[in-house]
Amino acid sequence: MKKNILVVDDSALMRRAICDIINTSDEYEAIDTCSDGLAAYEKIKSRSYDAVLLDINMPKMNGLELLQKLQKENIRATVVVVSSLAKEDAKITIQAMEYGAIDFMTKPQNIIEAKGVQFRQQLIQLLNSVLPVAKKRNLSSSAAASAAAKAAAVVSGQLGRKIPHKQVSSGSNKLIALACSTGGPKALQSVIPFLDKNMDAPMVLVQHMPTGFTRSMAERLNELSKVTVKEAVDNEILQKGCVYVAPGGYHLEVVPVKDGTHKVHLSDAPPIGGLRPCANVMYKSLKRSKYDQIVCVVLTGMGADGTEGIRELERSKPIYVISQDEPTCIVYGMPKAVADAGLTDEVVSLTNIPKSIINQVGVK
Repeated sequence: MKKNILVVDDSALMRRAICDIINTSDEYEAIDTCSDGLAAYEKIKSRSYDAVLLDINMPKMNGLELLQKLQKENIRATVVVVSSLAKEDAKITIQAMEYGAIDFMTKPQNIIEAKGVQFRQQLIQLLNSVLPVAKKRNLSSSAAASAAAKAAAVVSGQLGRKIPHKQVSSGSNKLIALACSTGGPKALQSVIPFLDKNMDAPMVLVQHMPTGFTRSMAERLNELSKVTVKEAVDNEILQKGCVYVAPGGYHLEVVPVKDGTHKVHLSDAPPIGGLRPCANVMYKSLKRSKYDQIVCVVLTGMGADGTEGIRELERSKPIYVISQDEPTCIVYGMPKAVADAGLTDEVVSLTNIPKSIINQVGVK
């Protein structure tokens, strides 16, 4: 049975182009369209869709207003932003994800691009990545309880690592290295703002996002947080109590300095598996670091980025691995890959991750 998609866009030509892409696939069907957010609200309220493709700039009720209304009324919907504003105004895109959108892509500038192979592939790939969300959100209570029990089993040591990672004293020199992808911007708002301002370690963070968006995300997180959050700059020295976000379009590596400190190195080397920044690059760079322990944190995301890097890092440094549990993930890909590889020390629900991080690194 094909999955039902609602397309919301004020351009009739764009609605038709997007619907054509969806309807020529074997998995999806565009069963409804709307030209404004108000009409979309009425449809979403009255029936269930597997996904909603949403423009931002529309009459009567724009995309942000629709997302806010759905959030306020606790109406669940798997919403992906497809908008020209996704490129033109990163702040609005970050705001959309704060209001409940789970991912975004840039709408083509004209109908010729909309009918092109590249947009078609991107759209279908995005649907493939986020549609398991709708299925997961409709889990029966027994299935949800089973997933929660499985996560608890990992925490208690029944699953995951058979040999615990070496524990390092609280006074040691530590670093937090966090990776996330699909659903990450929203998930990070449940983690970074709840870290203690006196966190006794710096954090480096890879979120899969294009150029321009990571700065807006970092600025928003900084507004909400007690720790300092910023987009990383090449050669800057890592400071405790600060979070350094890898810029979109650059790999982030951590390099030791002769005086015992560590600095950021940004690289525009080719993407790895289509990813730049890539979490594996970040984790592998830490093999050369002088930190006594690396606390690796893996949140929601499609694929397995981070697993290979953590596996290599484990061979040369003491590490402690915290991964987000399945029930609270938008896409249970990256955390699952780490757990399946036997690298996870602790599986934690999203809102408990800040506490787990501070438990490992302490406060100044």
